[in-house]
Amino acid sequence: MTIDSQASWTAAFRSAVVSPHESLDLFEPRSFAAQTLRQVIRLDGGGSALRVRLSNRYGKEPLRVGGAHLAIRTQDSAIDPHSDTPLRLDGATDFTVPAGEEVITDPLERPVAAGDEMAITLWLPEHTGPATYSAVPLRTGYAVPGNALTAPTLAGTEGLEELATRHFLTGADVLAPAGTAVAVAFGDSWFEGAGTTTDTDHRFPDLLNRRLRDAGRRGWVVNQGISANRLLTDEIGEHALARLQRDALDVPGVTHVLIHFGLNDLGLPGQEAYPATAPIPTAADLITGLTTLADRIHAAGLTAVATTVGPYKDTVYEGYSTPEGVAVAREVNDWIRGADSPFDSYADFAAAVADPADHDRIRDDYDCGDGLHVNDAGAQALADSVDLAALDL
Repeated sequence: MTIDSQASWTAAFRSAVVSPHESLDLFEPRSFAAQTLRQVIRLDGGGSALRVRLSNRYGKEPLRVGGAHLAIRTQDSAIDPHSDTPLRLDGATDFTVPAGEEVITDPLERPVAAGDEMAITLWLPEHTGPATYSAVPLRTGYAVPGNALTAPTLAGTEGLEELATRHFLTGADVLAPAGTAVAVAFGDSWFEGAGTTTDTDHRFPDLLNRRLRDAGRRGWVVNQGISANRLLTDEIGEHALARLQRDALDVPGVTHVLIHFGLNDLGLPGQEAYPATAPIPTAADLITGLTTLADRIHAAGLTAVATTVGPYKDTVYEGYSTPEGVAVAREVNDWIRGADSPFDSYADFAAAVADPADHDRIRDDYDCGDGLHVNDAGAQALADSVDLAALDL
């Protein structure tokens, strides 16, 4: 293909992944064998060409891909057959992703735009072992027995499974105009979107992208949230300081990094130990970790944008909310809002969705029902709390 010398490869979709071999069992890992896997992504930005990223990062054996196709998704598992195109790796349609590695497919020279829904279909002829996966993608995936790589739809296929998790698929890049700015939403479930409605794209980054498009901005946000992820401690997923380079700083085209961490550092120890208590980090511990994130983002020449720790008092998850943890969250939020914060700007998530009568809990009309995550309206309030002038995309 002929590549425009004024364009550059830029992240247009991301899906942060976790290991199926973790000791915490909040999510159910799985494997595949002699099955076809069809998964849908929605592009956050567009360009003149597209390439796809497939990951076997946490696999313990090579991942054989007997075929991979990309097509425009029409509805549910159905695709537009006229758009169906093989994905190749170094020219091959049958390829292997080594254990512990990620591959980028050969570019497809085809124009794509923000909002395009693409189906990536993988034929997995051999046993995959426990799959590298995204836990809460909020996009229904589909698996069927046998090779259905080019099937116009998987509906009605015997053995059809609908999947709540996403497997092996970590991103798509587009060939975008030079100077396109991209923000990485690097955080936990408040970015990944837990609590919002599946298959509707009402996650915070999606709604922020709508604001950016409505304002005529050329840049966009990609989502690298991991539900239950922590700032200082591994599981779920590698902790933020460990995955920052790969999941944020190395993202092609990144100019800004948005941060939301702290909830799970404060809540997961008690939830896992319940009914016993468990030690949690101090405000100083979290502030040190957040400062390190900001310093590393700045050292990479990028803009660092913080968000205050969301309210979570009275969550239904036993042991998660403690008076000590809520007090630490308040102290960290005061620091983020204050003059000593190292971030370039911040969005006040806590204020945006807090109950006016009790600022430590989510207001009822923004609560998804668990007291820890926001619903679609709450996600809109989070998106509305971002100062687009400060974000500068």
